[in-house]
Amino acid sequence: MKLILLGTTGYHPNDRRQTPCLLLPECGVMLDAGTAVYRAAEYLATAELDIFITHAHIDHVVGLTYLHSVARVHPLRRITLHALPEKLRAVEEHLFSEALFPTRPPFECQPLTERFSLPDGGRLTHFPLEHQGGSIGYRLDWPGRSMAYATDTTADLDAAYVEKIRGVDLLIHECYYSDDHADWSRKVGHSHTTPVAEVARRAGVGRLVLVHLNPLSTADDPVGLDVARSIFPNTILGEDRMELEF
Repeated sequence: MKLILLGTTGYHPNDRRQTPCLLLPECGVMLDAGTAVYRAAEYLATAELDIFITHAHIDHVVGLTYLHSVARVHPLRRITLHALPEKLRAVEEHLFSEALFPTRPPFECQPLTERFSLPDGGRLTHFPLEHQGGSIGYRLDWPGRSMAYATDTTADLDAAYVEKIRGVDLLIHECYYSDDHADWSRKVGHSHTTPVAEVARRAGVGRLVLVHLNPLSTADDPVGLDVARSIFPNTILGEDRMELEF
């Protein structure tokens, strides 16, 4: 299974990275819809697109307004947005209000169900995360392979979501700050390096990929990758357009 990291920063784009958007092109599934959404047309291999958002903060949903361009380049017969009901209402009432963006792309809204069936016998489930305004993470399982996506939360060994991601082959987890700015993590509802690596180790995941990086840093290593690897060796830094097989 192929996963493409279309956007790997948070809050706002910079010259190196776009805001959160992950794509599984072979099954037409997108996780979050940040500023990188416009890139999806280059990779999609299906005529249908299911978009699952973690929450409705603007850096995770603004790309929904770019769907006109995606569908023009790669025609889609169906686009469905999946989210918790209150997040769907926020998107409809605010992002696509008459004053902000009156030309709504042709997508339908579907409240999240406990389990969503994926192609090839897979399933997608979600779990709550601690974040201002509320957020959720996703786990995707197929026979013989699995992945999880946890962003916009403060990594903590005692957090309930650690059990929800246990044993996945691939964990995509936010790491907004290096340990030098650990004091800001809980203040703003984000994570720093050491606890993220500790979560990956405790959950027994196969690989850890760090995303939702601080856009104020365009350094090759903004989080202290050596620190993460000293705790969980199989850790890499996510980059825009990175392709991962799992």
